[in-house]
Amino acid sequence: MATTIQISANLLSTLKERKQYDKESYEEVIWDLIEDSQEVNKETRQEIEKARADITSGKFYTHEQVKQRLGL
Repeated sequence: MATTIQISANLLSTLKERKQYDKESYEEVIWDLIEDSQEVNKETRQEIEKARADITSGKFYTHEQVKQRLGL
């Protein structure tokens, strides 16, 4: 069921700026904002912390190192 809501001109302007493409609906923009604000699950948090630890300990390759290794 569709409904209408009243929003300020300022909020409308902000929603327009957040559109990724011209025909994107305001509902899609709002869903993207909700998704962005939802908490990251436990498994993802653990993976992020492991990645940060790997970076801190130097366990990573730079883009240039990968290109060189692949002969690009």
